[in-house]
Amino acid sequence: MFYALLILFLIIFDQLSKYFVVENFSHGETLSFFEGIFHLTYVQNRGIAFGMFQDSVKLVSILTIIIIIGIGIHIGKELKNSRKIEKIAYSFIFAGALGNMIDRIFRGFVVDMMDFRIFWTYIFNLADAWICIGAFLLIVDYFVGRRKK
Repeated sequence: MFYALLILFLIIFDQLSKYFVVENFSHGETLSFFEGIFHLTYVQNRGIAFGMFQDSVKLVSILTIIIIIGIGIHIGKELKNSRKIEKIAYSFIFAGALGNMIDRIFRGFVVDMMDFRIFWTYIFNLADAWICIGAFLLIVDYFVGRRKK
């Protein structure tokens, strides 16, 4: 139950942040919080991570659905005996994938807005961050678990 609530919370937080940006920004508009470091910039991503496969929403959607189903099956079957960190990691990845899939279904694109200019030129959203956090936790779990063995 905890993991279902975590997934729901992460999706809601992601969708609320996207709703805020869509309602308060024009496409391409940016707001500087720390000049040259962090901006909110509204962009419409019609591809996947780092702008790959632009204008391939159908292909990306099909691949995402397959990934979501795979993770869902894995969560349902395999994670019963898993460590807590792995369960949390897959919850983050699942929530991120669903958050962006919701955008693709209802908007035809993914809303991106977090613009850390000090690090790179890519703009992303909370769902993307959830996926990265989940992947990081899986990597940590793998190395910590491997070390314990």
